[in-house]
Amino acid sequence: MKDFDTVVIGAGVSGLTAARLLAQAGQRVVALEARDRIGGRTWTERSHGLISDRGASWIHGIDDNPLADLVGGFGMRTVEFTVGSYQPDGRPIAYYGPTGERLSDGAIHGFADDVRDFGLHLAVTIEASELGSSYADAIESTLVTLAWDADRAERVREFVMHRSEEQYGVWAEGLDAHGLDDDTVEGDEVVFPDGFDRLAAHLAQGLDVRLEHVVTRVEWSGDGVTVISTQGEFTAAQVVVTVPIGVLKSGDLRFDPALPEWLTGAIAGFEMNNFEKVFLRFPTKFWDEGVYAIRQQGKAGKWWHSWYDLTELHGVPTLLTFAAGPSAIQAREWDDDRITESVMDALRGLYGERVERPAQVLVTRWQDDPFSRGSYAYMKPGSTPGDHDLLATPVDGVLHLAGEATWTDDPATVTAALRSGHRAARNILGRELPFCGLTEPL
Repeated sequence: MKDFDTVVIGAGVSGLTAARLLAQAGQRVVALEARDRIGGRTWTERSHGLISDRGASWIHGIDDNPLADLVGGFGMRTVEFTVGSYQPDGRPIAYYGPTGERLSDGAIHGFADDVRDFGLHLAVTIEASELGSSYADAIESTLVTLAWDADRAERVREFVMHRSEEQYGVWAEGLDAHGLDDDTVEGDEVVFPDGFDRLAAHLAQGLDVRLEHVVTRVEWSGDGVTVISTQGEFTAAQVVVTVPIGVLKSGDLRFDPALPEWLTGAIAGFEMNNFEKVFLRFPTKFWDEGVYAIRQQGKAGKWWHSWYDLTELHGVPTLLTFAAGPSAIQAREWDDDRITESVMDALRGLYGERVERPAQVLVTRWQDDPFSRGSYAYMKPGSTPGDHDLLATPVDGVLHLAGEATWTDDPATVTAALRSGHRAARNILGRELPFCGLTEPL
């Protein structure tokens, strides 16, 4: 007899969702987690009386979203903050032009209209794009068809380039033309003043989760699996593998026999991104009042172009910015002081002597995390949206992959992680499972 019915590798939202649903169905389940904590890429820092979500922060669109229903069912407190989808407007945003002047409401309205008009034409270009085309290729082709003057085109070009950075942590040349097809939000976005990691804590309640179990090998066949970790072996009828794409591609986790070519081919079409958060907390609020975000246009905004005002969450003057794509790659070797000074230089370009030294700075380092190797996955040129589904296709009825990269409609989100874990459990049990069941005790 097998030790377990199912072994789940990874105790992030995807793995915990699968494990909880399977355990509720009566299965003997164990979740093996390499880190000394649960939550995966939902990781909340609590220090000096402050709360910072190092990993996932937002629910991107709460309408008809099982994740929004789930956090509500668990009683998790949320605050509306609808700018995480990199919108040109819709909520108050202070835009600063290339020479440092704050744009008028009329100028912002005209610019936002340009972005929306461009987006309609860009969708047509992407639909007709050849396999292997990049997002940058689609941008340039669309601008050619519009024949705008140089300044107008450059403002929109830099905006959509920054969108690829902030949405997927990759420069547009490295992202497939279809890589932002899912860039839509249904309803408001929300963040978590008490920390997003409480979701993992709720999901893990009552489960058998083994921390600091680094899985190095999965031996599988149609008869079952043996999962080999740094703290022992586990046998089961089935396994759910929820490690990020970066770990699958690293070779640190080996499969015997090797995964089939159709699956390794799909994995090869994705890459982990370069994306880090920089939280800056200040003694006083020196920036614009009444805005969600601050954005810098032009060359001055090449690296640090967007700041988000998180003051309302905890009553402490706080700005959040991102090192994404090229800036994250170069700043990866910098210490926190050098990163802070670079961000401060950009802020001084907007607010001059009003800028104060931050009282506290937190910089994430997901690129250096051996158990993620980046923040989330993106589609390289030549991959297709259908590759997400290929990743989730069960192998011989015993091996199941799940995680944010395996969900087609809304990848790179906690919603995708939740849905993928739910799908894995449904595939194993062979029946429909209500999301609301996740709140029920074991």
